[in-house]
Amino acid sequence: MRVICTQENLARGLQMVSHIASKNVSLPILNNVLLKAEKGALRLLATNLEIGAECSIRGKVEREGAISVQARVLHDYINLLPRENVTLEVREDNLTISCSNAKTSMKGLGASEFPLIPVVEAKQDFRIPATELKTALTSVSLAVAYDETRPEISGVLFKLEGEAVTFVATDSYRLAEKKVPLEKQSAGNYSLIVPGRTVQEVMRVLSDGTEEVEIQSNENQILFSIGELKLTSRIVEGQYPDYQQIIPQESRTRVRVPLTEFTNTVRRASLFCKQGGNDIILKVDAKAGKITVTAANLQVGESEAHQDAAVEGEDNTIVFNYRFLLDGLQNIQSEECILEITTSTSPGVIRPAGKEQYLYIIMPIKQ
Repeated sequence: MRVICTQENLARGLQMVSHIASKNVSLPILNNVLLKAEKGALRLLATNLEIGAECSIRGKVEREGAISVQARVLHDYINLLPRENVTLEVREDNLTISCSNAKTSMKGLGASEFPLIPVVEAKQDFRIPATELKTALTSVSLAVAYDETRPEISGVLFKLEGEAVTFVATDSYRLAEKKVPLEKQSAGNYSLIVPGRTVQEVMRVLSDGTEEVEIQSNENQILFSIGELKLTSRIVEGQYPDYQQIIPQESRTRVRVPLTEFTNTVRRASLFCKQGGNDIILKVDAKAGKITVTAANLQVGESEAHQDAAVEGEDNTIVFNYRFLLDGLQNIQSEECILEITTSTSPGVIRPAGKEQYLYIIMPIKQ
C-alpha cells in the first residue's frame, strides 16, 4: 500500500473514527484502526464490536493495500505533523509515515485479522437535518438508563410515524420526548431502539458543516451516514415500554413562567439542597399568581424565592430532584415554559410555551 493525502484530511478522518477504538486487553486488534487504500481513496475503519465507523478521505493511491495500526497513537502523531502532504506506505507489516521533515514507522497487523464491519441491508430509511437530529438527541439522551439489566430502556427510541420522527428516552425517574417533522414521509411506520452509547457517538460527530443525515436500518442494525462518515450499530432487542401510559392527560395546576428566570431560581435554590437528597420544593399559589421555590440544608442553610407566574387551576405543591428538573429546563428552546402538576405524587410535566414539540416528565420525590 502507498497513498498520499493531506495532513488535514487524514487528521479529520482519524478524529472521526479513532474514538471508536477501545482499550481492549483480550482483543488487541480492537485498539487499531484499519487503513485501506483502494479505488482512489483511503478508507479508515474502527470498531468496538458494538459500533463500527468508516470514513473515506481523498488521496492519491499509488498502490492499493491495507494495514491496521494503533488508533490513538496514529491519531495523536498525525495531529502533530505540519499541514502538508503525508505519505503512508506499508512495508512488511509496518506502516511508514513520511512528510517533508519527518519519517516514522509503526508496527501493524494484517488487515485479515481486523473484524468485519457488517453491511446494513436497509429495509427502512429516512433523512433528517443534522442540526435537528443533534438537538433532538441532546434533549432526550439525558434520560437514557445505562442499565444492562433493563436493555430496552438503555437506548433512545426512534419512532417513525407518517411525516414525523419521535425520539424518546426514560430511566424510570424521568422521560423525555422530542418530535421532529420530516420533509418527506417515511416509508411506513416503525420503531427501533438505538443504544445510548451509539447515540452519544452520533452526537459527538455531528458538526455544523453537515447538512443532512441519512438513517437506514433493518431488524438488527442501523446505519448513520453523516457526510463522509458512516456509523454502524446494533439495535437493542426487546419492546420499548408503552411510555404514553404515564403521560398525564390532564392537570390540576398549570404554571406558565419565563424560562431563564425560573431556571436561575432553581439553580440558586439547588445550592441549599440536602447532600444526596437533591430535593427542591415547588409551591404554587394560584390566587397570588406566584410559584415559590425552596430548599433547605441543616449544614448550609435554606433558600426561598418567589416568582410571578401565570397560573391556571388550584394551589399545588410538588418536590423534584433539582438535577432532573434543570436537565429538562435546559433543553427547552423557548422563552417561556409550562409546568403542569396534578398531585404531589403524580408525575410533573414540563413543556415549552410555543410550537416546539418537546415533553419532559419527572417523577416527584415523595416526602
